[in-house]
Amino acid sequence: MADLGKIVEEVSKFTALELSDLVKKIEEKFGVSAAPTFAVGAPTPEGVGAEEEKTTFNVELKNAGGQKIQVIKVLREALGLGLADAKGITDAAPKVVKEGLDKAAAEELKKKLEAAGAVVELK
Repeated sequence: MADLGKIVEEVSKFTALELSDLVKKIEEKFGVSAAPTFAVGAPTPEGVGAEEEKTTFNVELKNAGGQKIQVIKVLREALGLGLADAKGITDAAPKVVKEGLDKAAAEELKKKLEAAGAVVELK
């Protein structure tokens, strides 16, 4: 096992930018996040968690990106649209493409559109 004291001593010599890069690499390597989390039942800062969790989402196409044709194909397939309708939505961005989806369905549509090169936001 590594000597943790030596590791801490080496890390203390890093610049802020080097520390940031190290944190990112550790997050990627181990699939974790260094972002603070709040324990269930623990007191939270005022306003944090005060809103109820959303149950329905709207998927908004912010920008079609550089591969507009691919985005049109995804819209046609995912929403059952004709070519003209899908192209119209793509040209009108930013535009809500689907409303009232549950979180899983909204995330899935977002993932498909982003894979095609679009910029998408859930609202």
